[in-house]
Amino acid sequence: MSPIGFTFRTIRLLTSRSRFIASISICQSTNLHFYSTKVNSLAMKGIRVEEFGDPSVLNYVTDLEIPKPTGSQVLVRIKAVGINPVETYIRSGTYARKPDLPYTPGTDSAGIVESVGNTVAVLKPGQRVYTTASLTGTYAEYCLVEENHVYPLPENITFEQGACLSIPYYTAHRAIFLKGGAKPGQNIFIHGASGAVGLAACQMAAANGLKVFGTAGTEEGIKIVKQNGAIECFNHRKENYMEDLMKATGGRGFNIIVEMLANVNLVADTTVLTDDGIILIVGNRGSLEFNPRCLMPKELAIRGIALAHGSLVSKFLN
Repeated sequence: MSPIGFTFRTIRLLTSRSRFIASISICQSTNLHFYSTKVNSLAMKGIRVEEFGDPSVLNYVTDLEIPKPTGSQVLVRIKAVGINPVETYIRSGTYARKPDLPYTPGTDSAGIVESVGNTVAVLKPGQRVYTTASLTGTYAEYCLVEENHVYPLPENITFEQGACLSIPYYTAHRAIFLKGGAKPGQNIFIHGASGAVGLAACQMAAANGLKVFGTAGTEEGIKIVKQNGAIECFNHRKENYMEDLMKATGGRGFNIIVEMLANVNLVADTTVLTDDGIILIVGNRGSLEFNPRCLMPKELAIRGIALAHGSLVSKFLN
């Protein structure tokens, strides 16, 4: 198994009247591939969004201008793209921050340095890299990135794996270790473990000596979660799965819960925590009725998780 150990599902480009059609599965790390050649013209293929809406607004175009790096900028020839849920929210126009239209989506990618600006000293053309942000969007054959958001990609990590390193792994690390204070030997429950962040959380927690338990919504998801470090994984679509989780810990419960759907699961989470346990909210899609008194007997804590500014991301990645 490779160091990352992900199972990948590839999205292929299908065009119908110049429309981009894709079915994105969040249950696995998902990547969009562009196969490109050296820059030999001024145009490239890519995805362009001219209005907010459903996936039909993703236009596959062949005449995008290839950007030119200046100063501290790096031009990356894209080999694989990590697709994150937040990008679907931005595309739909429901996210708090909206890009100016038209735009090309995407931040996480892996590829090869094509060219660099005149102040870039470390990165060189031909170098394998992955990105954590983009100035021009990564759903294209090439993207322009500031130097401090481009990192060398080791030879033993594939482009597909490299494209998944940024948002999934930084989010998981920030939740479990920086905010959750996880320690070896503790029980950790990844509530919704078959997505990219969930799998990253399983891997990182297991690698650091925690006892990992998870849930998924399909048998395929359960299998993948176990392959990525979980001792046990249960189907959260079945009744009484929380009782099964408690039994799996011998009735002890969990020191830490990483929660992917807080508006549905938060109340139930409080019933399976140990004394001084903590719930780390990574995902939420609505509101709920919640009685804070349920936190008091065990002195439980709830903490929200969000990606920090670039300097902290860089500190983690370095």
